[in-house]
Amino acid sequence: MDSTRPSPIHRDDSALPEVFIYGGGKVGRGLARASRDAGLQVTLRPARDGLPAEPIEADLVILAVRDRDIGPCAEALRDRRLVGHRDAAVVHCAGALGPEALAAVRGRRVAVAQMHPMISFASPAFAPFLERGHLHIDGDPAAVRAARSLGVRLGMAPRTVTGLDRVAYHAAAGLVANGAAALAAAGVDLLERAGVERKTAAEMLGPLLRTVADNVEVLGVPDALTGPVRRGDAAGVARHLETLRRLAPHLVPFYVAAAATQLPLARALGEAPPDAFDAIQQVLDGT
Repeated sequence: MDSTRPSPIHRDDSALPEVFIYGGGKVGRGLARASRDAGLQVTLRPARDGLPAEPIEADLVILAVRDRDIGPCAEALRDRRLVGHRDAAVVHCAGALGPEALAAVRGRRVAVAQMHPMISFASPAFAPFLERGHLHIDGDPAAVRAARSLGVRLGMAPRTVTGLDRVAYHAAAGLVANGAAALAAAGVDLLERAGVERKTAAEMLGPLLRTVADNVEVLGVPDALTGPVRRGDAAGVARHLETLRRLAPHLVPFYVAAAATQLPLARALGEAPPDAFDAIQQVLDGT
């Protein structure tokens, strides 16, 4: 028998699995808190404490560490025989890496998988809302089942995209999550210049971003688009740019790039005649 091939892991999916999370950063703490809230038995061990000396007694081992540390961590789990003494699944949370990053620890009783939550984890002290968030899972069937079971218990939407380009997938997640944060920072800057206190500005923009997220999830794109570009309001766009040049000229390129990205969406919606969108393009080209 091939000793490197994982055997089926038979477990009662109705039972609450024991979860061991290695990595006490933003993702590790967020998953630990959500798992505990879901009634799961969770052990969270910060990476700064190193791997435990004794074998890990858990059904699901989650490596919530930096991408570069996943392979070495898998090798250490194998070399120190911290897993393999019982049926278990070992997963990592990296978006750009597949299950092969854990190949070193795969064995007869150890199945491996990628388990990437498409969620923005920004602080160890604040656990984001996971419900309805998507969880991409790919790997050995037994590990996929374990990760999927966890995702369901957390109220997430587990999915596996066959043939996924993981780097493009991860870039898309980063573009939206970090791009939105950068966009919010620009909005806070501009609101401050408009006379709003910085803390209040952030409090104003948070709910706005949540409604955008709801619109994207429910309506999709391009239907989630709103504002002067969708309406074909070239004069409104021109007024925005005039104010930006006066108050925050460093934000003009940001605004122009965002508006240019909106134009094809607005044209697809067709709520204004083509020449209205042409006029917006001329305004943007004139900056």
